Amino acid sequence: QVQLVESGGGLVQPEGSLRLSCTASEFSMDYYSIGWFRQAPGKEYEGVLCIGSGDPGSYYADSADSVKGLFAISRDNAKNTVYLQMNNLKPEDTAVYYCAIDLTPFRRVCSLNSDDYDHWGQGTQVTVSS
Repeated sequence: QVQLVESGGGLVQPEGSLRLSCTASEFSMDYYSIGWFRQAPGKEYEGVLCIGSGDPGSYYADSADSVKGLFAISRDNAKNTVYLQMNNLKPEDTAVYYCAIDLTPFRRVCSLNSDDYDHWGQGTQVTVSS
């Protein structure tokens, strides 16, 4: 059973930054795509960013239009961690953020469709408020 754990959420003021982390215990994420999703109260899941897998430089990331140029995703395979860097946060970014893993290996092009992911973390709350 793959267990993903998110961390780094919290309360931040508008225009602030946060970095979320996603790691897996006793499972290497090296070969798999990872997606970050969020769910605001009363809303559907939204794919935020994802990153493919493979040799460094061979895989791709994708992002929702709403976060282009503001959020970034990266992976550090040595630490078995995927990061979501969020900059210039706005109140509308308030949500529970989840990471998820697509267990099809070596998928260089990732998906922002939640149906393509097999396991999910418990989520971490991000609140943007003054």
